[in-house]
Amino acid sequence: MTGPSVAAKRRRSWNWVGLLPFFVFASAFLLGPAAILLYRSFVGPDSELTLANYQGLVDDQVVESYWLSVRISLMTAVIGGIFGFLLAWAVIYGGLPRVFRSLLTTFSGVASNFAGVPLAAAFIFTLGRIGIVTALFNFVGFDLYDNDFTLYNFWGLSVVYMFFQFPLMVLTITPALEGLKKEWKEASENLGASGWQYWRHVGLPVLMPSILGTIILLFGNAFGAHATAYALTGGNLRLATILIGSQISGDVLNNPGLGYAVAMGMVAIMAFSIIVYTVLQRRSEKWLA
Repeated sequence: MTGPSVAAKRRRSWNWVGLLPFFVFASAFLLGPAAILLYRSFVGPDSELTLANYQGLVDDQVVESYWLSVRISLMTAVIGGIFGFLLAWAVIYGGLPRVFRSLLTTFSGVASNFAGVPLAAAFIFTLGRIGIVTALFNFVGFDLYDNDFTLYNFWGLSVVYMFFQFPLMVLTITPALEGLKKEWKEASENLGASGWQYWRHVGLPVLMPSILGTIILLFGNAFGAHATAYALTGGNLRLATILIGSQISGDVLNNPGLGYAVAMGMVAIMAFSIIVYTVLQRRSEKWLA
């Protein structure tokens, strides 16, 4: 090996300096708060270290809050994922004019980030007891709230969550749909396959890791939502996020240690979801690269 090549190998690289802002940001807003949260989850009422907070996770109220959050997140993720996938497929392969694709992409970019108190208020003004749509139904002689519909229960909150779930699916799955190679479609047609056979045996199997991974992403998106549910239901639905708030800053239920332990349980569930999403995303990239 020549001298210059050895010197070039030993030369110190400063390329990593460009990553410093990312690591500083991640440490300040992700790793630091997570470490503080983990420490406080072991702190008892008298500032002593204890495991009693985690023992409280098996309490019926805590288990029910977790189960309620999982149910609403899973249901909205699956329904929003299917609906969002069909919308994205329609604008890309359904033969619709290109203007529809621009409109859907623009709407999805706005709607996927429209959450929290403004979203809850928008649905209250629209589908609440004196909302615009409710008044229109009353005008034609149909009372929504006399037919077992309410915006303030599990199903009503699911409808609200769907508003930002399916646009997020559209934004996430569209690149995967565009990544399907035209050669696969042409090859299947040359072999006599119909459009349905192509999607059943080629398109959907290739896209399935991306679809499942995105549905998991939607699950995590709904699982961590707090402001929308609290503003809409006033805390009547005991989701895990609402339980955390009531334990940490509530007047009646006040056990910060338990609240932090419940939050760590949510962190564990979210971390598992991210790991599964990453694995599925890597599998899809092998086909769509």
